[in-house]
Amino acid sequence: MRPVNNPVSEFSRQLDDLTVTEAMGEALGAQLKAGDLVILTGALGAGKTTLTQSLGVGLNVREGIISPTFVLARQHPSLGDGPGLIHVDAYRLKDHDDVDTLDLESTLADSVTVVEWGLGKVEHLTDSRLEIQLDREALAAPVGNPWEEAEEELDEPRLFSLKAIGPRWDEDAFAQLKDSLLSAVAAQRTEEKHV
Repeated sequence: MRPVNNPVSEFSRQLDDLTVTEAMGEALGAQLKAGDLVILTGALGAGKTTLTQSLGVGLNVREGIISPTFVLARQHPSLGDGPGLIHVDAYRLKDHDDVDTLDLESTLADSVTVVEWGLGKVEHLTDSRLEIQLDREALAAPVGNPWEEAEEELDEPRLFSLKAIGPRWDEDAFAQLKDSLLSAVAAQRTEEKHV
């Protein structure tokens, strides 16, 4: 399948902390359906795994989502009638030929596939996708040695940037997704004010 490279729509939002990141992920998961591909990009500790965990809550899949760094891909079945989640870490994969060895095509139609570090490697899998960039460094205070804290997702602001690409994310679908994400952030902020 030939990838579509022109974004249909783009959206960015500052997320104040990991709680808001989790709310955003859960809202995103509730909007996804079988066949959807999500590509996550961001430095170590930017919140990719936290976002995927909460996306799994929104999808209602089995708990226990952790970074699949050493196994490359983990499958999380649905606890209801919705799609399962395939969570992939493509950091050590060089290109789409390496990705093809994972045989993601066999599960793509029945699952939501989330690929960390997948930009430039998985776009060939489908003609529609969401590309999400999480950027903590742009908003965070500098740290003495970033490698000492890189594995831990710090509870700091991060920038969430989303590109919706391809026919799945037409104007109506993207508007619904964006409204859901903005509502989740607003609800989380309201809840925090009342605590």
